[in-house]
Amino acid sequence: QVQLVESGGGLVQAGGSLRLSCVASVGTFSRYVVGWFRQAPGKEREFVAATKLWSGFKNYADSVKGRFTISGDNAKKTVTLQMNSLKSEDTAIYYCAADPGAPRRIDVSAEYDYWGQGTQVTVSS
Repeated sequence: QVQLVESGGGLVQAGGSLRLSCVASVGTFSRYVVGWFRQAPGKEREFVAATKLWSGFKNYADSVKGRFTISGDNAKKTVTLQMNSLKSEDTAIYYCAADPGAPRRIDVSAEYDYWGQGTQVTVSS
């Protein structure tokens, strides 16, 4: 059973930074695609960023490009999301998701088999 545990959420002022972490209990972590998604109140879950751990390929939503950075550490079985220049519209619950192999669309939540419990990020303006 794959378990994902997120941490690092909290309350921050606009323009500030937060660093989210996702620790996975898996066998061969480097086989996985790991993504971050977020869901704001009253809105659908949306893609934020993802990385293919075997290649280092990374993909970002347009809304976070240049502000967020996703990185993976296969030895520590951890993926982090560094979030800078935060805006009030970044307020949401952030979820870590993982899938073994190669999903066709790494920006689509339905492609992921495993999900964490989520961590709240609140950006005050």
